[in-house]
Amino acid sequence: MPDADRQAADRAALTAELAQARRIVVFTGAGVSTESGVPDFRSPGGVWSRMKPIYFQEFVNDEDKRREAWNRVFSGAAKWTGARPNDGHTAVARLVAQGRASAVITQNVDNLHQESGIPEDKVIELHGNAHYARCLSCGLRHEFDEFRDGFLDRGEIPTCRACGGLVKSATISFGQAMPQGPMDRAEAATLACDLFLVLGSSLVVFPAAGFPMLAKRNGARLVIVNREPTDQDAYADLVLHDEIGPVMREAVGL
Repeated sequence: MPDADRQAADRAALTAELAQARRIVVFTGAGVSTESGVPDFRSPGGVWSRMKPIYFQEFVNDEDKRREAWNRVFSGAAKWTGARPNDGHTAVARLVAQGRASAVITQNVDNLHQESGIPEDKVIELHGNAHYARCLSCGLRHEFDEFRDGFLDRGEIPTCRACGGLVKSATISFGQAMPQGPMDRAEAATLACDLFLVLGSSLVVFPAAGFPMLAKRNGARLVIVNREPTDQDAYADLVLHDEIGPVMREAVGL
């Protein structure tokens, strides 16, 4: 089959998969946000090719590393914030609004699913959120504006207003434990779905990348839309190596 015909057939198959499903779980990775200008992590030009990650224990034990981490927050060096949702986010929001998608499990920290209109309680963030901070001792949420002037004008490294503990961006750093609450919610949603839709994930970061196969083993259909092949393509019922925004826009009828 010619490439154009195969692409059209695959897109039609995706539309049919979404129409037939009654309880969809959407699983998103960096690829769903690159069309908004948010860099991914591992490709040339990605976040980790431009700056070395700061490991969790480095942040906790080294004041210079904490200062560097907060410099990155207020300079926007990682470019995780400030983007706008694209057609991929909007299409997922449509599925949620229609009651066809029960949850969005995301590896992203950019908050774009929420900004596309998906309620907070429908978004399960496995790797945290780059738009605010949390105390590492008591868990209290802090907004960045609380610390901006003190850090930029006086060099004050943020501490918790309630307990005085260390505060860091609410992202999950290398070496930091995965948040148990979101992991439990993601597992429950995965086991309850009849279609598990992967959008823009290379499916190499575990334990998060274990959810597609958990859904498949539990009887759900598995669909993967990603520009590059993944190690789980062979197990999927449908695979599209295509641009996520245009594909999803067509599939949900935006």
